[in-house]
Amino acid sequence: MSIWEALAVLAAGIGAGTINTIVGSGTLITFPVLLATGLPPITANVSNALGLVPGSISGAIGYRAELRGQGRRALVLGLTALIGGLGGAILLLALPSEAFDTIVPVLIALALVLVLLQPRLAKAVQRRRANNGTTSRQHGGPVLLAGLLLASGYGGYFGAAQGVLYLSLMGLFLDEDLQRVNAVKNILGAVVNGVAACFFLFVAEFDWTAVLLIAVGSALGGQIGAKVGRRLPPTALRAVIVAVGVIAIVQLLLR
Repeated sequence: MSIWEALAVLAAGIGAGTINTIVGSGTLITFPVLLATGLPPITANVSNALGLVPGSISGAIGYRAELRGQGRRALVLGLTALIGGLGGAILLLALPSEAFDTIVPVLIALALVLVLLQPRLAKAVQRRRANNGTTSRQHGGPVLLAGLLLASGYGGYFGAAQGVLYLSLMGLFLDEDLQRVNAVKNILGAVVNGVAACFFLFVAEFDWTAVLLIAVGSALGGQIGAKVGRRLPPTALRAVIVAVGVIAIVQLLLR
């Protein structure tokens, strides 16, 4: 890897760490850059997964104020994400990439619709609970857990716009402020990338230079993303989510 390629990977890591903390989809920045340096797709994917772990951890630390009181929720949802992420990592080595190429843009588009409609849908869910005499569940209930399991499976497989899926699901089923939901999203991203990377350590080849550069860059980006993201009002944050999601759909359809 030349010095210019190394600088490009580092810059991509910073950008990915920043956007991952605010929304997600950082893989859409780092993965093409790694491919441009000449890495094979599988090596680029697994190196990217490991390199982005510090960025997710850094972003979660930046959102530590919003995580207060959500420890048990993060544990339950994190365990769900761990199982899904491991399953997705196994599928990466067992299935051709074409298996997901058609369904992923559809999933992201559906997630964006949920993000846009989330305020109305959340109010409708709350009214239904009030009429039935029930209260919001701490962990969102079985539908949320099932959705997160599938989203995490996709995250372990590739992960582009994984954060958009998380935000749309948790925003709908958790009676929480969007910023607090975003804080949990960063925990889930760290869990999925971490378990996938641990699995890949035994079965795939890493480019350790790329891993180190992305790790350093994403950790810096995680702090930048936390400072920017925490200042965004819900409407602005929702607009950023939709913009990133649309870009993700376009890039996935064109690749």
